[in-house]
Amino acid sequence: MRFLAFATCLALPFLAAACTADDLPDEERTVAPILTSAQAQDEFTYARPLEARVTHVALDLDLDFEGKRVEGTATLDVDAADDATEIVLDSNGLIIGGITDGNGNALDYEIGEADPDNAEKGEPITVQLGEMTGPALQQIVINYASGPDAEALQWLEPEQTAGGEYPYVFSQGQAILNRTWIPTQDSPGIRQTWEARITAPKPLNVVMSGISRGEPEDVGENRHAFEFVMENSVPPYLIAIAAGNIEFAELGPRSGVWAEPEVLEEAAAELVDTEAMIDAAEEIYGEYRWGRYDMIVLPPAFPYGGMENPVMTFLTPTFIAGDRSNTGLVAHELAHSWSGNLVTYSSWRDGWLNEGVTSYFESRISEAVFGEKRANQEYALSYASLVEAIEEQGADNPNTAMRTPDGISPFDTIGPAIYDKGTVFLRTMETIIGRERFDEFMRGWFDRHAFQPATSEMFLAELREYVVDGDEALEEELMLDEWVYGTGLPENAVAPDAEAFAEVDSAAAAFAADGTLPATETWSGWTGAEQQRFLQELPEELSADELAALNEQLALSDSGNNEVLFLWLEAALRNEYQPAVAQAEEFLAEVGRNKFVAPLFTALWETGSWGQPIATRIYNETRGGYHSYTRGNVDQIVGYEG
Repeated sequence: MRFLAFATCLALPFLAAACTADDLPDEERTVAPILTSAQAQDEFTYARPLEARVTHVALDLDLDFEGKRVEGTATLDVDAADDATEIVLDSNGLIIGGITDGNGNALDYEIGEADPDNAEKGEPITVQLGEMTGPALQQIVINYASGPDAEALQWLEPEQTAGGEYPYVFSQGQAILNRTWIPTQDSPGIRQTWEARITAPKPLNVVMSGISRGEPEDVGENRHAFEFVMENSVPPYLIAIAAGNIEFAELGPRSGVWAEPEVLEEAAAELVDTEAMIDAAEEIYGEYRWGRYDMIVLPPAFPYGGMENPVMTFLTPTFIAGDRSNTGLVAHELAHSWSGNLVTYSSWRDGWLNEGVTSYFESRISEAVFGEKRANQEYALSYASLVEAIEEQGADNPNTAMRTPDGISPFDTIGPAIYDKGTVFLRTMETIIGRERFDEFMRGWFDRHAFQPATSEMFLAELREYVVDGDEALEEELMLDEWVYGTGLPENAVAPDAEAFAEVDSAAAAFAADGTLPATETWSGWTGAEQQRFLQELPEELSADELAALNEQLALSDSGNNEVLFLWLEAALRNEYQPAVAQAEEFLAEVGRNKFVAPLFTALWETGSWGQPIATRIYNETRGGYHSYTRGNVDQIVGYEG
């Protein structure tokens, strides 16, 4: 949940891959259109973009690690209608010191009340526009600081980092969290260009999801300033920052990775396929339009697997397995450079246009780089996840629709309906239409709407225009409306290859039948996806003897693959297996990735009297180290009230 032009590489003298704003194409900033249909409206913003909208954000901020806040100014360029007298911005806890026009004249403003039915939406800031400074353009300057609990920013103490010597901060803006540190119109359909000057204490480095401009400037008092620019308009949730004791390693002619020195070599080794992935993606859906593709491996407190911030993908260190078995995550975030960053849903209700399209594209990249077998296995896992979700939710549940029902928070969507159903939908379209013809359509989709917002209605309309073209039989066969607006799984869904996990499923069935386990050498020869599939197919109820045998034969507790280790711990805790508690406690103290943390606390909590005291004790010790997104989920699981 979660950038622009050619690189966010920090221009330090020892970095061969460093780039500056001089590398940008010589072109003017463009203002992305605002979609006016009812389907395009975003209920999670206070902005009224048809009256006045932000087109550019210029930040000048200081990172205050002691106070755990950012403070400084945001200068906004505003495109206003002729009769507009005010602009409405989004805020969530921002501390406003004053607002002026571009000439320094004070402007009247009012901070409104928060929506009582949607606290995470924050509060509106209504600014009275002053004298125009140009044709339909008004510039306003906001002096402000982030609040003490800004949910987009996670400030880490030195002991929470790999090096243990310096503090660290990173942002996570998706879905609607950037309004806790940037006063702008925080809606995906209101695309904006941006630039930033960030001051930080030495020797910390700063990276952002934009291009670095020059080398850091010494500003005295043991501090230095970094400058960045993003010339292409992006949805505001893609403005991202990270700062810490980080260094850079080049991966290829247009890719590299940032990480703490203690993690950098291991991270670079895991990411050696990055250039091949970029080449494969371009072969499928056209030019990579962001110049460089750099990544940063964050401390384990990061709440997601990855976040597709342009030219600086944010990654969890939990993807590092030593055998590149989890690098589908990188393929996914790279694919967002087309689906999500280049063409973005105009509101959160069309989440599948980002995540579902990206998950499908991810599988195509995996097929090209790692082979058809791996791609088929990943599709089988995705399909199984969707089927399981529909069984849990009910086939008639509105939450199983790809287009999210009105009123559902972007934080409360059902992941398989957005990611996996979108994957299965597009695989089905590809199968019926034919890969060559479908790829031609998708390349056209990205070209026609580059750097613009889009809706489900637009996608379906163009499928009908460019592919169906009046063919009533094809229209009926595709079942387009049922896929996007309907619930459950349409009957034309393409099932995964039955052979994808034939050996693994046979082994899982044998264990369920009589406790027969795969040989150690068989297990170690399986791919990460195959090991995950086996563990996912285990019976829900397992005895202590069965769990002990599993761990002894397969060395699950020693796995270097966090996806496998998580599945083992989840099965163990679900079945009240006391020997696994110490390892689970250690895991939950080190890892903040919600995908792992929330299910493990759920497994403990749902056992009742055995696991709830354990969950309470562990959460009391670990809660402060989790990102607000992870905390919010686990608070609900364990009934935490502070």
